[in-house]
Amino acid sequence: MPTPGELLAAAVERTGLDDFGDDSFREGLEILTGALSREARLNARGQAFVYGRIGLHLCQRLQVEDWYRRHPEIGDQPIVAPLFGLGLPRTGSTALSFLLARDPHIRYLRSWEAAQPCPPPSTVPGDDPRIPPELRPAVAGSRHHVPHDIQGPAECLDLMALDFKSQIFQAFAQVPTYSEWLLERADFTSTYLYQRRVLRLLQWGRPTRPWRLKSPAHLLSVHSLGRVFPDARFVMTHRDPTDVLVSVADVYADIVGGFSDDVDHRYLGELNVIQWSTGVDRTLAFRRAGRDDRFYDIDFRAMQDDPIGQVRGLYDWLGEPVTEEFENGMREWWDDNAQKREPHPKAEPQVFGLDLPTIRPRFARYVDTYLGSSDAD
Repeated sequence: MPTPGELLAAAVERTGLDDFGDDSFREGLEILTGALSREARLNARGQAFVYGRIGLHLCQRLQVEDWYRRHPEIGDQPIVAPLFGLGLPRTGSTALSFLLARDPHIRYLRSWEAAQPCPPPSTVPGDDPRIPPELRPAVAGSRHHVPHDIQGPAECLDLMALDFKSQIFQAFAQVPTYSEWLLERADFTSTYLYQRRVLRLLQWGRPTRPWRLKSPAHLLSVHSLGRVFPDARFVMTHRDPTDVLVSVADVYADIVGGFSDDVDHRYLGELNVIQWSTGVDRTLAFRRAGRDDRFYDIDFRAMQDDPIGQVRGLYDWLGEPVTEEFENGMREWWDDNAQKREPHPKAEPQVFGLDLPTIRPRFARYVDTYLGSSDAD
């Protein structure tokens, strides 16, 4: 298994660059590679993919810094009042992000630029070579777990991975040491500072538009997110956690199972219970500290019943119009996605060692606040 030093040297050799910028990423890289070596039990495919992904992120850091060195004016780009989507996984936040992406007056993180933000899209004439010619298969496992489109929105996880503090790595591999550090000791301030740095680069050379971004992972680090983006607003999607946890553990198992021949289902169940119960507790605390007016809430059931109405409510709250073009685009996407949606077999809680009646109390405050206690009966 390559060491951090070897991975860094390979990125330098590959790009011909040697400035990685701030050293904040090095702690996460060290802990992640140690966990991969000791704990992940990657198969050959997993080793090639995961270490290749690490190399890609390191190369992108080098290129981001090189663009700033040659064009320091990128740092003057304004990032004003971005809207971040967050909430438990499997709560409709991805569908919401696809609907919001149909607004021609906003900017979102496109799937083809998320892992490779360099070069800035404004500097690429004609068709960008990062755009694949057709829809690619799932990264790993046996299926796509969320709506997917070449030009559609991506989560913030790849940008967070540039600082090596991202849940994306624990979705690829079983890395308990890294996951525990990510939850308990990692400081995400540098992560969001670097994300802001990359957002400036991505919008450079194009008209400034408000950003629409999302990831369930922001639940865990919302305090740092709020410090770096003090004018950010948030849209939070809600669903009964016991409808969520088995599904998201199954997603992890499907992806990890493509990269390891030894999947510990009980570990993945416990990991998700701990991560997401901690995440909702942190977000509740963040909101109750005088920030609740920065949040707009959408219930999963309401989203299923009237998606356009929910977006209209959100835009009323934002003080922005829903144009006819935007509404038509949302209707088109929603109808098309409904036709393409594939039924997935429902996983059993016992496979992941999950006893739902035991789990419910960990989310009781969240359920009482945003769903009503009857939803957890």
